[in-house]
Formats: sequence, structure tokens, C-alpha cells
Amino acid sequence: MNDDAEQQLSAWHGASTDYPQGLLARAFVTALTHDDAETRRRAESRIERWRAVLAGMADGRLAIGSRTPVAGLPAWVTPEVVRGGFATSAASAEGPLQPYERKAASVAGVPAERRALFAYCLTEPGLSRLYALLDSGRYEIAVPEEAALLTVAWLVRAGDVPGALDLVDVLEPFADRLRFTPRPSALPSPDVEAVHRRTVGDAAEALARRKPHAAVETQREALTVWQPFGDELLAHWLETAGPGRVLERVPDAAWYERGAVLLRRYHDLAAAHTRCTKHRNPKENLGILRGALEETVAGRPLGARRLGLLRHAVESMVRRRGLPGSGRHTQLRTRQAAQTAPPSHHALSQLVLRRLSELPQETGVADVAPLVADVSADEAAGTGLPAGAPVPVAIRQVVAAALSAPVGTLVERGVVPSAEVLAELVPQLVAVAVAQAYPDEALRTLMAANYRAFRNRRSLLLLNLERQVRAEELPWVRAVADHRVDKEGREPALTALRQLGELAVQAFPGTLLPNPLVRELGVLARQAEAGAPFVEELAADIFMGTFTPKFLAAARIAAELLGGTLYERYYGIDYAAVRNLAITEAGEALTRHHAARISPGFARLCTERAGGSTGWSVATNGKVIEQAQILTTHNLATLVSRIGISPAPGWDDLARRCFATVCRKTARLHGNPRPLSTIKDAAYAWRQMLFHLSLCAPATQAEVIAELDEEAARHPDHVAMRLAPALTGLRQVAAGGTADSGGGRRFLGWTTQRHWLLPQSRG
Repeated sequence: MNDDAEQQLSAWHGASTDYPQGLLARAFVTALTHDDAETRRRAESRIERWRAVLAGMADGRLAIGSRTPVAGLPAWVTPEVVRGGFATSAASAEGPLQPYERKAASVAGVPAERRALFAYCLTEPGLSRLYALLDSGRYEIAVPEEAALLTVAWLVRAGDVPGALDLVDVLEPFADRLRFTPRPSALPSPDVEAVHRRTVGDAAEALARRKPHAAVETQREALTVWQPFGDELLAHWLETAGPGRVLERVPDAAWYERGAVLLRRYHDLAAAHTRCTKHRNPKENLGILRGALEETVAGRPLGARRLGLLRHAVESMVRRRGLPGSGRHTQLRTRQAAQTAPPSHHALSQLVLRRLSELPQETGVADVAPLVADVSADEAAGTGLPAGAPVPVAIRQVVAAALSAPVGTLVERGVVPSAEVLAELVPQLVAVAVAQAYPDEALRTLMAANYRAFRNRRSLLLLNLERQVRAEELPWVRAVADHRVDKEGREPALTALRQLGELAVQAFPGTLLPNPLVRELGVLARQAEAGAPFVEELAADIFMGTFTPKFLAAARIAAELLGGTLYERYYGIDYAAVRNLAITEAGEALTRHHAARISPGFARLCTERAGGSTGWSVATNGKVIEQAQILTTHNLATLVSRIGISPAPGWDDLARRCFATVCRKTARLHGNPRPLSTIKDAAYAWRQMLFHLSLCAPATQAEVIAELDEEAARHPDHVAMRLAPALTGLRQVAAGGTADSGGGRRFLGWTTQRHWLLPQSRG
């Protein structure tokens, strides 16, 4: 949840116990009724956490909606947060001693207590141990607090003893409660240039969860086990056939012995192969042949009915497939054998799982090719799989997610298929950029690890315009702030910001920048001192009608870039008035001598552009929020004007790809029972197309607009029909007119009426 969204939350969510009580009840039901034991265990864990939330709210230990929700814990302590942003009464860095802490206490010869371990780390031997960890980089930081004593050690070694003592004073009150030491690792710190979507361990876990496909494996068993066995039974009975039917010849003793062997093998096969059960059915041909053989071998004569069933089964099997060994029968069985020859996906996934198990599990892998190579001769000998068998695409995709490479490579290879997935990787990149501000290599490694852990900190539910804790507020980050080299900090951050901005816009031009990515861009912008206000997408269901001043600042940047362009004319914006409003509110803030927490002028402008206030509803809120996105271009203008992105394909290429996204989204409206989110996504892509078009030269702009009908025609017929009003409106604006006239429509995503993209309802 983003800061501005949280700022809109009202007390109905923050102070009420209804929400946690509802989720507690759901967890109880899951814990009592779910079939899966692991799911029940997780539900029991959720029960304990929600009980802690409710107990803390009841006795006053928890202040839901505050930056310091847990009594006695400062804002920098990482709270344990459950769904909805509710804090429990616990900190993420507390709880029983971890195994690595117990081992460290044992080696140091101190009691297995956190305070004793804390005191030991401040002794000469303890600091020496921390120095060794700093120099090796072989440690893991799961929560930011685990970086604290390493920072103390670095400060002491750097000669900043006063800074180290000040930091110790801040930490000491919590020394018996929180983990302030990192866990040692066998692996060095990760490559600064490479990122990965999943670790090797994640990929292995995903493969381990894959179960054999029941229907496929049942068919495989039928074809490879029971049909060949049925052929043997049929051939055995045919030995008794005379000129007419089976059992017209009297079987000899050898026949009975071979029949007994067949029956013993049947029972062995039935015990080992349990997927296919048709052979147990006494009405199926195989069941009839096997049942008759059991009776005959036991010396019991077959009755007329059993004999008739036997003869009918034999005749129908011969009629359908031919005699065993005949050309027709052999051809059928050869074809079926070819169907079952490829090994199962499950067997191949187990092979790949063994390959993965030989690698370090905590990181990605630089080369996935050996992991998904065809089955080797040695592996075939050890597993029974056919040599040269290829690994299926579905398994390759699981392993590909663990590829460790530059983020651009991951996008090119499809490992990062969306802006949302890109946002997952950005903290790894931002951590490196943030760390570049520190000239000392050991400190860079430490601050990068600290940042990666900090970005895993879950957002709190906040009220009253509170904002989330930032990494620079952590005491150990503040303690080394004076050891930064600003010049070396700003440039890497700006470079990373520009690269990420270009990558996101170029790779996913028709997609709204997701909030996690926006937050990381904001971190880099602050590091680079770029003066770039990045704005999040607000949630319409909790929007309370206010915007923070950065929205107006972003709109002013858009006004400076897009004044007089197609974008301004299409959406009917007076960007000169927007600039004046921004200047006025900035002047008022200077007069007050403190920064404003909201921008009333921007909220009023968005509400007016949305048609005025018509009462509270999600759709009404959505219309206001959409106008804010239109005015600010939702970060695109900021990326261009303040960060200087210039995607290589060119703005015209991005505009064309945006319209292709509009068409794909529109195609999904046909027969869609819940079309509104799809319409909004199409409108977002349309808006981004207009932004990219507005940066093109007039001749190129006209050329792209002329091509749009041709692109629409590549999609189902209803797409061009639905988009015709939008295309008409665009052409009218390009010709100097307005969008909403002469059959044209301005394409917006939110409406309180039935959207014009949808067919009119009947009746």
C-alpha cells in the first residue's frame, strides 16, 4: 500500500476491530476444515497473529494507524505486519534465538541471551568477528536490524567512535529483545550488476510442488502395463480355441502352470500400479479374462454365463484389434508405444530438481542452459529416462525465473513479462545504487544488504496523513550518513533511475507504472536529488478526496512539457492555469514557513474536471483520480523532463505499441462479465499513447494516427467498431477540433454511467 493511498484511509478501517475479527474467523475455518495439513498449519499461525492484533487493540498496546503502532517500540523498529497493514504486538527481529545466534554465543563463551551476545560484540574479540564478516561479505540480513552491530563495527574501524557510541546508545534499550547481528552465509554478496526473479531454492521448491498429472499417468499406466498384460491373457486363452471358440480344446498341464504364473504376475502388477482400475471391473474384458482364468486354474468349471462372457470378450478383443502378433495388432501397439515413449513431465522435473540441488540455493544462477539440457547418457543410466529426452517448456520456464543477469537481459528473454514483475526486481538494483554513495567497499556491501532487507518491510496501515518509515530514518543508516560522498551518490542513482525509467517505458509502454516501481523510482530520485515527484496510483475505494502537494508538482512538470500539444488539446487541459496554481500554492507554503500536507487546489481542479462532486462512490472517486493521472501523466512527464529518459525505439514506436495494447484490451471485452477493469486498462494505454504521440514531430504524429485503423483491423471485428468513436475524437483533435463532437468520444476509463465501449443494455 502506498503512502498517498494510506493517507486517504478513514477511521472506519483503522480503528475498528471488524476487519481483524473477520480475518481471524476465516483463519479458524481454514485451520479446522482444510484438507491440506500445511495449509491448516499456516492458518493456525495466522490465528495467533490476529489474536495478537485484537489483544493489542483491546489493551492499548497497539495504536493502529500510527507510524509507531506498538507501544514501547520506536518507528525504526520493523513491526510484524499482517494483512491490511495491521501490526501485531511483535517486532520482526524478536522471538526465540536463531540457531546462528546460539552458535555465536557458544563460540564466544557467553550465555545464550541476546543482551549477552550484544555486549560480547562490543568487546575486542567480538568486534574482530564483525570485522571479518564485513570484509568477507558472507552474511545475510533478513531484517534491517541485523545490520546494526555491523554498522557499529564499521564506525569503530573507521575511527568514528563517537558515532558508534551514539548508535549503541540507541540500540542498547532493545538489546535483550531484538536481533542486531547478521547471520553468517557460505556465499559472498551478490553480483552488483545481476538480478534474479527467483532463487535456485525457489525454483527447486516450485518443481518439488509439481505432482504427476493424474489423468496422463493413468493413461500411461493403461497403455504400458495393462494393455500388454491383457494381450498376454488373450493369447493364453486363444491357445484353447478350436475351430470355433475358446475352451473347445482341453488345456494341458503346462497351460495351467503358465496361467498360474500370469495370475501371480497380475497380483504383483496390481499392487505396484494403482492408478488405472479398469482391470478390477468384472464387466471389463480384462476383468472377465482374468476372472475366468482364476476359476479355471483353481479347478472350478466355468458356468454357462461365465463361459459366454469369456467367449464374447475374446471375440470382441480380436475383432477390435486383431490377433496378438498380427500386423494390425502390432501396428496399433507400436503406435501406442510411441505415445508413451516420452518420459513424463514429472519424471523430467525430478531430474531437473536433482540438478538444482547441486547449486547454492540462496541466489540465482548465471547460466540456466545446463539445468534444462536434454537427458544425458549418464543420467539415462541412473534414472531410466531415455537419453536425449528434452526438458518440457513448462519446466524450462520455472528454471528460467532463477536466471541471474542484468535486468535488461531478463526483460528480453521474457523472464520479466510485465511492469509489475519488473517492480519486484527494482529493490535489488536500487540497493546497489543507494550503496554507491559510500566510498568504502565493505560499507557499500552492508548498506546494499540493509536496503534489500528494508524493502521487504511490509507497509503499515496509516491514518492522518502519516507516511511510511524510510530507509534513511534507520539509526544505523543515519550513523553513516556523514561518510557518504554526495557526488558519488547522486550520479549512480541518477544513472540507475534513467535506466530503469527507460526500461519500464520501453518494455511496457501501454502499462501504468505499478506502485512498487513508483516507490523505488522515488527512492532513487531522492538519492539523486533530481527534484522529481513520483506519484502513486490511488485506490478508489479508500480515496478521501485529498492529494499531497507532489501531485500538483508533477502536474506542473507536465504543463511545462506538454503545453500546446495534442495531449493538452485532447484532454481539454489548461496547463497555463495548472502552472499558475502550482506557483500560487508554492508561494503560500513559503508564507506559512512549513510544507503543506495537502494540495486543496489540485483536489478542487480534479473534482471539477471529473464533473463535480456527486456524493461518495467508488466510481466517482475513480473519475477524480483519473483526472489526477491525466494532469500528471502519471510520471511520464517527470521521467522525460526531470530524469531525461529517451527510449531507443522512439516515441512513435511506443505510441504504436500502446495502441496495440488498447486493441488487445478492447478485444477482451467481448463476452466479459466483468469488463470495467479491462476498460480502465485500455484507457490507461490510450492515455500513454497520446503522451508518446505528443512528443513526436507533427509529420510523424499524423503518420501514426493514419495507421491506427489498420492496426485495429488486425484484431476481431468488434474491436474496430468499439474504438471508432475514440479514433474519430482523436482525428478531430489532431485537425484542430474537440474530441467529444461529431460522433467522437474522449476515451476515459472511469464513468458513473454505462461506458460507451459496451453495448447498450436491453430493456
